[in-house]
Amino acid sequence: MAKNKTIYVCSVCGADSPKWLGKCPACGEWNTYVEEIVSTKTTNNKIESFGDNSKKIKPTLINEIKTSEEVRMDMGDSEFNRVLGGGIVAGSMVLIGGEPGIGKSTLILQTILRLKGVKTLYVSGEESARQLKMRAERIGCNDSECYIVCDTSLEGIFTHIKNVEPQLLIIDSIQTISTDTLESSAGSVAQVRECAAAILKYAKESNIPVIVIGHINKEGSIAGPKVLEHIVDAVLQFEGDRHYMYRILRSIKNRFGNTSELGIYEMRQDGLRSVENPSELLLSKSHDGMSGVATAVAIEGARPFLIETQSLVSSAVYGTPQRSATGFDARRMNMLLAVLEKRVGFKLAQKDVFLNIAGGLKVNDPAMDLAVISAVLSSNMDIAIDSDVCMTGEVGLSGEIRAVNRIEQRILEADKLGFKKIIIPADNLKGFDKSKLSIKIVEVRKVEEAFRQLFG
Repeated sequence: MAKNKTIYVCSVCGADSPKWLGKCPACGEWNTYVEEIVSTKTTNNKIESFGDNSKKIKPTLINEIKTSEEVRMDMGDSEFNRVLGGGIVAGSMVLIGGEPGIGKSTLILQTILRLKGVKTLYVSGEESARQLKMRAERIGCNDSECYIVCDTSLEGIFTHIKNVEPQLLIIDSIQTISTDTLESSAGSVAQVRECAAAILKYAKESNIPVIVIGHINKEGSIAGPKVLEHIVDAVLQFEGDRHYMYRILRSIKNRFGNTSELGIYEMRQDGLRSVENPSELLLSKSHDGMSGVATAVAIEGARPFLIETQSLVSSAVYGTPQRSATGFDARRMNMLLAVLEKRVGFKLAQKDVFLNIAGGLKVNDPAMDLAVISAVLSSNMDIAIDSDVCMTGEVGLSGEIRAVNRIEQRILEADKLGFKKIIIPADNLKGFDKSKLSIKIVEVRKVEEAFRQLFG
């Protein structure tokens, strides 16, 4: 009879120990050891290998290696293709994580249901086939070549793969899959690691792309061992506030594309709709004459878009003034408020300051700085900024306006949307033909110069 023993495994790096440790000696993380029950019996149950491993592998000089363009599958979704770098690469493994109920399964299901002529196997470990059918009817796509199977056994999944021979494999989700070669329960560190490694081996040997959906923990990172994110080819984060209609598909890791790309979706009753031009949706025309609103030209990945920055400054009711930011880094906002007080002379120490990025988006572009301090100052003085004026620029600690990247794309986007004036950092625009533009370009060096342009 097989004996079971207990070991402790680090959920970050996978190191094991016979006893619990507060700090992992391998990766240095704290409180990451979890208990695992393993069997000491030897087993001959091996997962069937796909492909011929009999060929001998020998080292090759890097100059002799022949390169070619990756074979990609068009996903039929412009935003999804953008984030993947032009489509999913054959033989790659893509991991998608996100909050519960944010729409991960809906995004993947509606994408594969709209693929024409692609045989797809959708392995569901969480929902029944009837639930998936109801979702497909709600989305309105039922005529695709998509096979549904509800199974959580890794060995059973490979049997279904052998019978169906799909061109695209979906695993929903990796935390529900388990293999018989391990005694631990599904979702444990060992199970997630072994199942992911087996699926990756299948993808590489069969040249079939695999999309894996993953859960996230309470800290917001993908649950399971960190090795899961290391072995896959791309890690995509599907995020957004469920109280807003917008969702963002953000690339965290991508071996075949840009890691700073993002796709924007609008959640509707019939599924997710790709937002081709987010600027028109993120800009509101109802704030004319209202203070505390400034329009920023931001870039995420290779896409420029204009977004409203809203601020509210009021006298502190209690002793300690409040500082709150939604969609923007609160520490950076505090830094900008200190710049306003020290370099420009506006006293905000006894004022409550609230900042909001419209649409529920989270923007990390430093070029938002100028719009943030302009919105704060507009609310503080109760003077509105003209709705046909936009701005872009990073603010330094000495109050200077620093240059930003891809300034030409930002100007062209603002001109396309009908803005009459854009404020940019000085000497940021060199060798650019302004004659064909109808927008007025104002270059500033200091925060004071920008304020004079906005408020006179």
